Amino acid sequence: MINNKVLAIILGGGQGSRLHPLTEERSKPAVPIAGKYRLVDIPISNCINSDIKRMFVLTQFNSASLNRHIKDTYHFSFFSSAFVDVLAAEQTPENKGWFQGTADAVRQSMHHVLKHDFEYVLILSGDQLYQMDYDLMIKAHENSGAEISIATIPVAAKDATGFGILKSDENNIITSFIEKPEASLLPEWTSEVSEDMKAEGRNYLASMGIYVFNRDLLVELMSDESTIDFGKEIIPQNIKKHKTLSYQYEGYWTDIGTIESFFEANIGLTAELPSFNLYNKSKRIYTRARMLPTTRVSGTTLNKAVIADGCIICASKVEQSVIGIRSRIGKDSVVTNTYMMGNDYYQNLEDIDNPNINTIGIGKRCYIKNAILDKNCCIGNDVRIEGGPHLKDIETETYAIKDGIIVIKKEAVIPNGFQL
Repeated sequence: MINNKVLAIILGGGQGSRLHPLTEERSKPAVPIAGKYRLVDIPISNCINSDIKRMFVLTQFNSASLNRHIKDTYHFSFFSSAFVDVLAAEQTPENKGWFQGTADAVRQSMHHVLKHDFEYVLILSGDQLYQMDYDLMIKAHENSGAEISIATIPVAAKDATGFGILKSDENNIITSFIEKPEASLLPEWTSEVSEDMKAEGRNYLASMGIYVFNRDLLVELMSDESTIDFGKEIIPQNIKKHKTLSYQYEGYWTDIGTIESFFEANIGLTAELPSFNLYNKSKRIYTRARMLPTTRVSGTTLNKAVIADGCIICASKVEQSVIGIRSRIGKDSVVTNTYMMGNDYYQNLEDIDNPNINTIGIGKRCYIKNAILDKNCCIGNDVRIEGGPHLKDIETETYAIKDGIIVIKKEAVIPNGFQL
């Protein structure tokens, strides 16, 4: 079986500065997405659905909540070899520093990885949204006799300049690589893609940052301590030395590297036919099992709203928004084009009625648009928060504005009557 041959390594990324302030108190893979999941649930679920059940998650910043989530979520049989383990950067006699890049993170973790039997290592990113059957990629890797495989996605010219672009031959073997090419160079970098992709003008193969390495080759490459990154060094230096396969993927995929892309990915879930399908029985997204009550809605007009478990909603309207677990929205409030992450706990009635205690959630008569509300926010009554391109980037103690999107920080208290 494929799963006995493969060990997966999920890269948690660096400090996640482009997703700040969502990464102020948590690592990037632990950022809540779609109202009830965490980013790390995406690659882990893809692995489980592909019958790959031995996974390491590498991280080094704010890993406490990620550790807790994985410990509380992924339990396998006592008699199974399956596991999901978090490996945080650690000082050893051989190494005194942090992870310096993606390859360096794997190198520093190899003493844990090599304790297991495997033929192939599947290297994944912890901050992407997609549903892929890795089993098909491993089989393509085996059948081609490749030593390295790279998942690629066809992109149009307007997007190609932001990616590492690969060129492949008629057998999908990669012949060359260029990092973020200038537009003038693109005519030389087209590859053979499907007719559907050609019709959309997607003629360039972008690396998705998903790799398969043969075990022996990875051990050899990790012995060179001068290389610290897969995309910038390992891949460009080895595609001509070692047979490297381009595994073309044509489904939905987005790299959640910025507040804007994170916001768009979440709001995209509210579409009538969302590109990312949470309702596919064969491609389930797994997360922590919570014993929450059903959501209660009173006097609210709902339109293109995704609402998680355990919410109490008395708003006048919720439109094109994702409402996370345990959210509370007060009477006569309007929430539109917003991602509300929800809350970690409920307040009791005595606290809600106590004027000296801030009430978690959105108060009465509020208007919230183009915003991300992090966990456990306390939004007072008569608050107006309206993001848009007219706003300049700024950061304060309770909120930040990036690309016109207002991000209310975790556990921030926004007073009654506040306007932004």
